[in-house]
Amino acid sequence: MLILNADVLARMHAHLQSGYPHEACGILIGDTTTDADGSVRTIVADAVNAANAWDVTNERESQRNRFLISPDDYVRADRAASQRGLDVVGFFHSHPDCPPRPSETDREYAMPRSSFVIVRVDQGRATATQSWVLRDDRSGFDEESVQVL
Repeated sequence: MLILNADVLARMHAHLQSGYPHEACGILIGDTTTDADGSVRTIVADAVNAANAWDVTNERESQRNRFLISPDDYVRADRAASQRGLDVVGFFHSHPDCPPRPSETDREYAMPRSSFVIVRVDQGRATATQSWVLRDDRSGFDEESVQVL
């Protein structure tokens, strides 16, 4: 389960909407715990906006359907999290005018056990938010429930 504050979600949506019609992205910082029954709870303390660093443009790929978080943005978010006693717990990005389901490219680049939030942005407006976790064997994603406080 992914738990986040409504204000954090609103800031994520604003960032992703501002990137439309391209994919926009960011990094989630917080804490992940495993309950006695084995269920995982990820509590998001903050969302760190990142620039879409994807720089390839061809017939199949552009910032319209790809994103990349630069190593510098990742390190900056990781350091900010560490200073607060937190960790990088996941990532978020938009799917402009497409369902918030992971693509094959998402599967190739995602990290197991991290929350992978995808927001559908239709005509510049966030319309659906879903979270996913990549299986350890990288065969696919399982949907993660989202609780907004």
